[in-house]
Amino acid sequence: MAIRESPAAEQRTNLSPGRAQESSDAMHYTSSFFAVAGFLLAMAVCSFSAGNLRAEDAQLQVVEHVDLSRYLGTWYEVASIPVWFQKDCAGGTTATYSLDTDGRISVLNQCCTQDKQKKQARGKAWVVDTKTNAKLKVSFFSLFGFWLFSGDYWIIDLGSNYEYAVIGHPGRNIGWILSRTPELSDDVLKGIGARLTKKGYDFSRFKKTNQSDYRCTAP
Repeated sequence: MAIRESPAAEQRTNLSPGRAQESSDAMHYTSSFFAVAGFLLAMAVCSFSAGNLRAEDAQLQVVEHVDLSRYLGTWYEVASIPVWFQKDCAGGTTATYSLDTDGRISVLNQCCTQDKQKKQARGKAWVVDTKTNAKLKVSFFSLFGFWLFSGDYWIIDLGSNYEYAVIGHPGRNIGWILSRTPELSDDVLKGIGARLTKKGYDFSRFKKTNQSDYRCTAP
């Protein structure tokens, strides 16, 4: 199975895929009530779908263990299942993770729009399964210092050298393929696709992210 290329107009960002250091930053990202509502709706749909999967498919398996110190840093979004809250992103999508003093993870998602403007989303992530460190919650909405409306961020595939990572959700309706480099080889993608299929994903829904000719020219 091959990942379909999509026109620039259909490209997006990872939420990658996917919590501001200050409430004002998060409010800037969620500039309207509808953006937040859309994210919540997507999470609700995924949760509903997870509850209606066959019993043998209901539990999406994560990787055995994640060394968070190795996971930190910048990742390129190589492909993802399109989601409307990334519709303004035409390419150049990255996600950068850094460790806070309180043990949580600061998230900075960036992409370029069609007119080469830079779009940013700041959020916060935290581990909810300390046995594996592979199940996290992530939020992009802060109110009075509280991170609200969090969604699942599950690491379901990971390169042995942390050269790539696959982010999934128990509903299997959203997903991101991340890499330390802007592109992955066809063989690596083929292997990721085969493993995603075994996990119950429809690999044909993933579309490649344009990383080759998108560079933001303005902040």
